[in-house]
Amino acid sequence: MILIKNGNLFTMEKEGTFVGDLLLENGKIKKIGKDLSAPDAKVIDATGKNVYPGLVEAHCHMGLHEAIVRYEGNDTNEATDPITPQLRAIDGIYPGDAAIPVACAGGVTTVCAGPGSANVLGGTFFAYKTYGTAIDKMVIKEDVAMKAAFGENPKFCYQNSKIQTRMMTAALLREILFKTREYVNKKEAAKDDISKLPAYDMKLEAMIPVLKGIMPLKAHAHRSDDILTVIRIAKEFNLKVTLDHCTDGHLIADEVKASGFPAIVGPSMTSKSKYELRFRTFETPGILNRAGVKIAITTDSPVLPQENLPLCAGLAVKYGLDHQEALKAITINPAEIIGVSDRVGSLKVGKDGDVIITDGDILLSSTFVLCTIIDGSIVYDRQEAC
Repeated sequence: MILIKNGNLFTMEKEGTFVGDLLLENGKIKKIGKDLSAPDAKVIDATGKNVYPGLVEAHCHMGLHEAIVRYEGNDTNEATDPITPQLRAIDGIYPGDAAIPVACAGGVTTVCAGPGSANVLGGTFFAYKTYGTAIDKMVIKEDVAMKAAFGENPKFCYQNSKIQTRMMTAALLREILFKTREYVNKKEAAKDDISKLPAYDMKLEAMIPVLKGIMPLKAHAHRSDDILTVIRIAKEFNLKVTLDHCTDGHLIADEVKASGFPAIVGPSMTSKSKYELRFRTFETPGILNRAGVKIAITTDSPVLPQENLPLCAGLAVKYGLDHQEALKAITINPAEIIGVSDRVGSLKVGKDGDVIITDGDILLSSTFVLCTIIDGSIVYDRQEAC
């Protein structure tokens, strides 16, 4: 049991921000208020300090593309086939990745990780906590989304074999969606007659939740034309989608808003290393937010170190994003987008006891995370501040 006293509580809920207390018990947030007491609790005096929910990253590859990597340690892309929806990121994550404890110390307590963008369909992302030694115990939610990729990456990876144009990328995605629809129709028509069932197809089975709108397509798309292709295909098949990266989103903000899809923006603190990044700017989150698009901010770790998530949000503020909206973009918004807001993303009674305590504004580069708490246990303590 932990009682955090007199902190500046950034709840990310309707209660807003206030000076108060937070009681954690049995891994959950037990009480939030003022003048709380718990005789058996470990008391942390947070006077003058900020208390936030653990930060949430909606799109990364941490644990798949390890911090220390040459040949071994990179399980990001199965670049042998452009269509691999049957792959599951949980089967490739290494909890011993050196980046994970650093992310934890930086205040990032939940990440959504999965395959890279070499393939048109890369496999499923899942959400996990940034502390532990067995990934099965770190998982919050499996099968968060199905990774899809548009633009330069699939073209570059398969330029000498199966893909040379954006048209083929779109065609391959449509093809498997049509095949999945046909596969589902045959399964439903067969009912209980096993003899009429179609032959088991692992790829098509993996795509059924996407086709039925149960699991969103997590669409890597930087350039405006690629973003619009994602939206076009989603409308054709009535799919749920998240627009990941959405680098040109500020150029077509009205279209992104009209789609109803959220945007996971970034990484913006990189060089313009390829043509489709030429309009990349930290103004994008603010422009999309003001247009009414739900946004989250991503580091795309390891493209940027995971612990730089709040710094990226701070730079978005510098270029026009409202401060509170920036906090939401690394807490409650990504939690909602990846479907884990019932457990993380805000300080609310009943949610997981994932809390960070800082010595200042989390969005400022000068601020230190003093303490990281996951599931009600202190997992990082800067110089025994907690």
